[in-house]
Amino acid sequence: MADHTDIEWTDRTWNPVTGCAKVSPGCDHCYAEGIAERFRGGPAFPNGFDVQLRPHKLTEPLRWRKPSKVFANSMSDLFHDSVPDEYIAQVFAVMVIAEHHTFQVLTKRHGRMRSLLSRNDFWRSVYLAAIDLGADDPADVSTIAPPSNVWLGVSTENQQWADIRIPALLDTPAAVRFVSAEPLLGPIELEFVHYFDTDCNGCSGIISPAHEPACGNEPGRHWGIDWVIVGGESGPKARPMHPDWARSLRDQCAEAGVPFHFKQWGEWVPESANLHAAKAAAAFLDLDGTVRPLVNGYPTTPPMSRGEAITIRRVGKKRAGRVLDGRTWDQFPGGEA
Repeated sequence: MADHTDIEWTDRTWNPVTGCAKVSPGCDHCYAEGIAERFRGGPAFPNGFDVQLRPHKLTEPLRWRKPSKVFANSMSDLFHDSVPDEYIAQVFAVMVIAEHHTFQVLTKRHGRMRSLLSRNDFWRSVYLAAIDLGADDPADVSTIAPPSNVWLGVSTENQQWADIRIPALLDTPAAVRFVSAEPLLGPIELEFVHYFDTDCNGCSGIISPAHEPACGNEPGRHWGIDWVIVGGESGPKARPMHPDWARSLRDQCAEAGVPFHFKQWGEWVPESANLHAAKAAAAFLDLDGTVRPLVNGYPTTPPMSRGEAITIRRVGKKRAGRVLDGRTWDQFPGGEA
């Protein structure tokens, strides 16, 4: 289980926990589950995708000298119910000590993340764990004080889960907050009406580069979303992503001045990209996500005409690439690459 990675938005991975369980449609074809179950019983994943603490991996980042963006728990969810509070505190203690790295923590367990990171006793546990790990003078996070080098994110595959998870993220103490819309399974509108009361005195939207709320709510509280990642699904059962879903999120970010990162198309691309071979599988994809496979040029289910659907082709992740409208989108919070 090497720490190097091909994930475009990070430099390396760190897995002090492995294993997880499905909680929403974005989990249906989990890449991490596929890897872990393939090697179940072997030295890397003796328990497959069952949740497993890996304390021998806990201090790895302390030995990495080169400052890096580190995706924490790429093979699990740190806030899974089976991970004890005390162990999560140890993970955060390592991140506090390894302040030369930037840690990216992504979860679908938004409720537990918000609850845990909003408690003074949790941050006191982080401080004590840092001392136990040998830190001579750890940063004092004994009260709620999210480390500046830890980015917190939630996965939002469609509007339903965006409306559930993003408000919890916005209500979680964090230095940097991000949204990962991958696999993107439907359109998402990041409009403020979804996330704040309408009497919020002048707020223009939820995604804002400003760390001070324009509406006067709780001075010093960071309310905005700082980064949006978008990507299509890969793997043998991959579901296609409509290009208009990705374009909409890109345009919303551009309007709000928020960094946008287009990770990949996944297995499918619009036929108009001209990346397919003659025999590449084809389908009609409607804006609502309905897929009608094509056989000999005709859909296998009604309606039989294309209508407003686009034609998509399965070309594979590598060939599909990550170019959206003629360019790559590799933006990061703070302008860093």
